[in-house]
Amino acid sequence: MINSVKNKDTTGDYNVKPLAAVSDELTTNVVNLTIPINYAGSRLDQTLAKLVPNWSRSRLQTWIAEKRVLVNGQIATAKQLVWGDEHVEIFPLKIAAESPFVAEAIHLNIMEEDETLIIINKPAGLVTHPGNGNWQGTLLNALLHHAPELKNIPRAGIVHRLDKNTTGLLVVAKTLAAQTNLVRQLQQRTVKRDYLALVLGEIKQAGNIDAPIGRHPIHRTKMTVTSKGKPARTNYQVIENFDGCTLLQCSLETGRTHQIRVHLNAIGHALVGDPVYGGKPGKTAQAIAQILIDFPRQALHAQKLALIHPKTEQVNQWEAATPEDINDLLLMLRQNKK
Repeated sequence: MINSVKNKDTTGDYNVKPLAAVSDELTTNVVNLTIPINYAGSRLDQTLAKLVPNWSRSRLQTWIAEKRVLVNGQIATAKQLVWGDEHVEIFPLKIAAESPFVAEAIHLNIMEEDETLIIINKPAGLVTHPGNGNWQGTLLNALLHHAPELKNIPRAGIVHRLDKNTTGLLVVAKTLAAQTNLVRQLQQRTVKRDYLALVLGEIKQAGNIDAPIGRHPIHRTKMTVTSKGKPARTNYQVIENFDGCTLLQCSLETGRTHQIRVHLNAIGHALVGDPVYGGKPGKTAQAIAQILIDFPRQALHAQKLALIHPKTEQVNQWEAATPEDINDLLLMLRQNKK
C-alpha cells in the first residue's frame, strides 16, 4: 500500500502536494480531491474523468485497476459509485508526454490575453482541434505556435469547441489549474454563451428547447434528438424577422456537440446554410430564397462569452462583432424586406 499525504482542500477543489519520497515509477505529486455532492450516484471513473480532465478516462481506469486510486483511504474500483464528500487520492505514473501536435504560424484574432486565459475570436473555416482528417491547420496548432508553453496543457488549453464554420468566441486556458476550473464552470453552467443564429422560417416569440442529444444511430457523424442522448437545453429570443427567415439570439445551458444546429432543426427551423442539418427555404420570394441558398456556411456566430476568471474570481464578459459575411447577408435581407 502506498502511504499518501493527506491535503484535503476545504473548497472541494483538487490540489497537488509533493510527496516526501516516492518510487521512480511515480510522479513527484499526488493529487488529492474531494468529490462534489452534485456527482452523487455517478461512477468513480466517470467522475474523475470530469474532475481531472488532464488525464483521460482510460488512463484513470488503468490507475484504478493498478490500485493507484484510494477513496477514503481504501482501494477503489472503477465502477463504484460516489455520493459526495469522499476524499480521493490519485498516485499517477510518470508518463511520457502525449504525442505533440505541430506548432504552426496561423493568425489568431486574440481579443484578450493574460497569464491565465486567452480569448479568441475564431473565424469561419478554422477547425478547433486536430482530428477526422484535419490534423494540421487547426486552432490547436496555432496556439502551440503563439504560446509554446501550452504543449504542457492537455489539448493546448482548449476547454470547449466551435464547429469549423461557426465563428466567434472561445476561451483557452494557459495553466492546468485554469483549465480544470473552466471545465468545472462549464459543467456547473456558470459559463454564459450567447450566439447569433439565422434560421429558416419565421419565429414570432422567444422559447426554449429541452431535448436530449446523442449520436445519430445510422449517420454516425451526425447528432440528433434522442431519448438515449444527454440532457440539452437551448433558450432563444427573436431579434429580427425577415421574409423566410429569423435572426435569433441563442443561449446555451448545456454544451452538446452541434447543440444549436440540432435543436433548431428539430423544431423545424434549421440554420441558414447548414450543410448537415439544413433545410430548404419555405414559401418566399425567389430572390430571398436564392440569397439564403447561396450562403456558404451555417449562419451561426458565438457572439458573447461570460465566465468567472479562474484567478481573479471576477465575472468577465466579452463580445465579438458580427462577422462580415453574416452582416452582408443581413443587409441583403433587409434590402429585400417587405
